[in-house]
Amino acid sequence: MKTYSPKPDHIERRWYVVDASDQVLGRLASEVAALLRGKHKPIFAPHMDTGDHVIIVNADKVTMTGGKEQKKIAYRHSGYPGGITGTRYDVLLAEKPVFAVEKAVRGMLPKNKLGRAMIRKLHVVAGPEHPHAPQKPEAYAMGKPPAWEGLPLPTIKTRTVTETPASKPPEPKVATAPAKKTTAKKTTAKKTTAKKPTAAKAAAEKE
Repeated sequence: MKTYSPKPDHIERRWYVVDASDQVLGRLASEVAALLRGKHKPIFAPHMDTGDHVIIVNADKVTMTGGKEQKKIAYRHSGYPGGITGTRYDVLLAEKPVFAVEKAVRGMLPKNKLGRAMIRKLHVVAGPEHPHAPQKPEAYAMGKPPAWEGLPLPTIKTRTVTETPASKPPEPKVATAPAKKTTAKKTTAKKTTAKKPTAAKAAAEKE
C-alpha cells in the first residue's frame, strides 16, 4: 500500500469559534495552533497546510497561572543598538490582548513560509462579537477536537475484459503409436588401396 499524501482537492477548510473567557493563555494557544495546522485530521501532513480557520473571541479575558503575568516579559527590538524594550504581560494583556494571543499562537507554529500561511487563518477579537458570521463558524469546545471524516476513499482500478466470440472446442487428439526407427546401415563403398604408378616405373616398363 502506498503512503497517502494529501492533495489540494482533499483539504476542506472549516471555521471554528473559540471563547477565550477564563482560558489559560498557553493551553489556549496550543490547542488553536493544532487546529491551524490540521493535526486533528487524519490527512495531516507536516509539509502541507491542512488546517482550519479559527476565530478567538473575548481575548481580553485570557488569564495566566502561577503569577506569570507579573514575571513573564514580552521583548521586542527596534533593530538599533540598545533598542530592546520589555513589557510585562499584565500590561500587555490590558493594553494589547489581541497581540498577546496572536504572539502566543505564532510561537507554536512552524517558523517558515508554511507557518506564515497558517497564521493568516487566525482571527482574534477582543470582544464577544466578530465579523465572520457569513462563514457560519461552529462553536469549538476546548479539549474536544471535532470529528473529521473527510478522508478520501481509495480509488479501485477496474480492468475491462473484452469478450471474444465463442470458438469451437478443440478436437481431441488420437493417440498414435510412435514410428519405429529403421536399423539398416548405409552401405559405404570401400576405398581402393591401389597406388598409382610413378613416372620412373612407367619409363622403365616402356624400355
